[in-house]
Parts: sequence; structure tokens; C-alpha cells
Amino acid sequence: MRILHTADWHIGQTLNGWSREAEHRAFLVQLGEILLREQVDALLVAGDVFDGLNPSGEAQRLLYAALAGYVRANPRLQIVLTSGNHDPAQRLEAPEAVLRELGVHVLGTLSRGPEGVDLGRHLIALRDATGQVRAQVLALPFLRQADLPGLRLGAEAGTEAGSGGAVTAALRALLAETVARAQALAGAVPLIAMAHLTCAGGLESAGAERRILIGGDHAVPPDVFPPALAYVALGHLHRPQSLDGGRVRYSGSPFPLSASEIGYDHGVTLLDLDAGAAPRHIPLPRPVPVLRLPARGTAPLPEILAALAALPPGAPARAEGPFLYLALAADRPVTEITAALEAALEPLPLRLAGLTITRPETAAPTAPPPQDLSRTTPEALFAAAFRDLHGCDPETRHLGAFRDALSEV
Repeated sequence: MRILHTADWHIGQTLNGWSREAEHRAFLVQLGEILLREQVDALLVAGDVFDGLNPSGEAQRLLYAALAGYVRANPRLQIVLTSGNHDPAQRLEAPEAVLRELGVHVLGTLSRGPEGVDLGRHLIALRDATGQVRAQVLALPFLRQADLPGLRLGAEAGTEAGSGGAVTAALRALLAETVARAQALAGAVPLIAMAHLTCAGGLESAGAERRILIGGDHAVPPDVFPPALAYVALGHLHRPQSLDGGRVRYSGSPFPLSASEIGYDHGVTLLDLDAGAAPRHIPLPRPVPVLRLPARGTAPLPEILAALAALPPGAPARAEGPFLYLALAADRPVTEITAALEAALEPLPLRLAGLTITRPETAAPTAPPPQDLSRTTPEALFAAAFRDLHGCDPETRHLGAFRDALSEV
């Protein structure tokens, strides 16, 4: 029995206005090849399938065409897809009645019954090629505060509802009760869980992952997942990483979604139940290069221009070229920096994904009294404002332009 765990596709994402559709198409083709090559029995997608709550028609067609293609290539393939914090939960599961006929289970919202979480919906049997049940997966979508009724009880007991203690306790109680019931139904076969949240100890990606809140908390310890779970397939953090000895794992995103992810070894995770359920990372080739200049920190404009000139020549059209993040230290007015960069980038097949310009830090004055306008001049005020904005003194030409403007007042 082989299970493939992936998450955080973010279909529909753009970078600085540039579409990433070609990268998603390439990834979905690669994923289909892995499913066949590794003879995968079940595909688990742990949330953030889409990048936004209002995915375009093209983004939805891309997803459903890929799912149909996987099932067409292997009619016995089972697919379990849960929502993340980026996904439109109800829209995601709207076509489930049709998708279930293809062996695709979509869980966008948490369903409850008289006994708690509706295991008739959230507990899914996974079968091998012979049709034998080899595992059960407890598929939980991204949980919101309303999904954790224990928060109210925690607050009544004297613990603030938004505190880590109350949230962790409520989630732990929900999982303990739900997993105990699921384990009784699963019997001797391994029990696997899917979730979309932040576990304490996981390495986050700056500027990429929202600090999602479950009832007001940011991260929960991995031991909220009971030991009865053989494996926990997580989504949300984009770096592939394991917690709790590999039992709890983030598969990561399929390719960099921000500048902080350029150095990640992106891929998917293969779980072979016949080999002890030890997760194996399968790296993915990067569809499009993602660059950052400089590789770390910031650099002044001359160094950035020299680095751009040293890049190997490329022939792709700009719409298909590498993404580029630039981080500059301001050594001149920002308007001059941006103008020089636009001129340097114009002939290059690069797509600017992000630009940060950092001004030198200056010591903050110790609360000076309001300046007496009788003791200063408009030009001195202009120079001070110029320094605050650009991090350097105005040049003669700037002062000349100011004087010309002042003479017309």
C-alpha cells in the first residue's frame, strides 16, 4: 500500500502580477508521473489547493482536469483532498457528489453528528490494488474556532479562550475523542490523519505563510495528535519537514511561493505502509528558476547592476523567464534606483517578483521640541525631509529643483 502526501499547491497564485499557471501545469504533470511510477494507491492533498477564496475558472479547470487525468491513468487511485486556510471551503467541496464517483473525496468543512465529528464522512478507507482495506484516513479540513467547542468550556473554566492553553486543550480533546472512535472502527489497519495547521517546532517561511489562527492560537504542539495515529499528513508550512520522529510531517509546497523558499528542497512525500510507514521525500524539479539578488541581505545599486550583467543569457520570452527578487540598500534616491533597475531589466527575460529597498538606519532623535520656524528655512526643511525619505543628503541638482519650485510659490 503506497500513499502520496502533498499540500500547499496554491493554484492561481501570482507574483507581482505574473501568472504561475505554467508552473502549476508542469507540477501537476510531474505529480501524475510520480503516481504511476511509484504505483501509488492513494493521494492525500492536505489543504491550500487554491491560493485564494475566489479562484478563477481557469484555476478550477486546472485542478479538476488534473484529478480526472490521474483517475483515468489509474482507475483504482483514491484521492482525498482537504481544505486549507486559503481555500474556499464550501466551493471546494461543492462538486463532491460527482467527484466521489471518480474516487475523489473532498472535505472542505468539518461535519458533526450526534457523537461528534461525523466519521461516516471524515473517516475514509484506503484500499490496495486488490481492493483490500489497508489503512483508514481521518481527513480533517482547516479548523476554525467554531469547530472547537471546547474553547467555550475552557473560557468558562477560567482560561482565556484565545490563549494557547485553551486552544491546545480544545484541539487535543477533539482529536483524542475523534481518534479513539476512528481507531475502534479502523481495527488493526493503520490510522492516518490529515490536517492543516501550524505545529510548534516547524520552520516557517517568512512572508509566505499566514499566521493562521485556530481560535486565536498560532501553533500547537505535535503531541496533540494521539499516538494511535501512524502518520499525520500536514499542510500549511511550505518547507518539507518532519516532527515527532517523522510521524508528523509537512510535505511542503511543490515549488517556491516566496523569496524565503528559494533554498528549499521542494517535493512530495511517499508513505510505503509495507516498509513500516517511514516517509520518503521525492524531490521535484523546479519548473522555472527563482532567483534572489543578492543571495542574502541587501546590496547597493552598483552591485545589483553588476550581478544582473553577469547573469547567463537566456532566450525564453519574458512571460516564461525566471522570477527575480531584488533587495537593495538605498545609496541614492529611491526614484533613481527604480529608474536604473527598470532600464537594466528591460532587455532581460526576467520577471520581477519582488523589490525591497532598505534605507540606512538612523538614530532616532530623543523627542526634540517642535522646531521654531523662525530659526529654520524652507530649504533646510526640504533637506531634512529628503534625508528621511531617501537616507542620503540631497545633491546640488535636487536643491536647484527645490529652489526653482520655491521661487514660483
